[in-house]
Amino acid sequence: MSNWNGDLHRYIIVTKLMLDCHRARWGTSGMQITVTELDAATRRVTLVGRLDILAAEAIGLPLAAAAGARGNMIVDMAGVDFIASLGIRQLVTTAKTVARGAGRLVLLRPNPVVAEVLSASGLDQLLPIVQSEDEARAAFAGATGA
Repeated sequence: MSNWNGDLHRYIIVTKLMLDCHRARWGTSGMQITVTELDAATRRVTLVGRLDILAAEAIGLPLAAAAGARGNMIVDMAGVDFIASLGIRQLVTTAKTVARGAGRLVLLRPNPVVAEVLSASGLDQLLPIVQSEDEARAAFAGATGA
């Protein structure tokens, strides 16, 4: 039987080493993130760039702040041309935070390659994909039973 605290500690150390190696090789993240309040209950987060290991780290705090504000979230993925597993993890964590606040997160217009990766991950219920803001608003209304 493994020691959970020991495993977690090793995971954190390995993750930090991976980030350091990635930064040394590739530099800092080129991911751009913009958060816009659409209305009192909905925020739109626009991501542009590669959602790689560095970008996942860079967007963590802005996503957490937007998710903690309660309400629904549209994550515009049209400008994301690559997504790594840590990027998916960041989206899952954000979606769960939004759900705890009685909201819903949807992904808007990911490009076909990113959409295929997301679909293959089997997270369609937690990270639904929509093609328009109207479709996103309909998903929010359906989730609340309105």
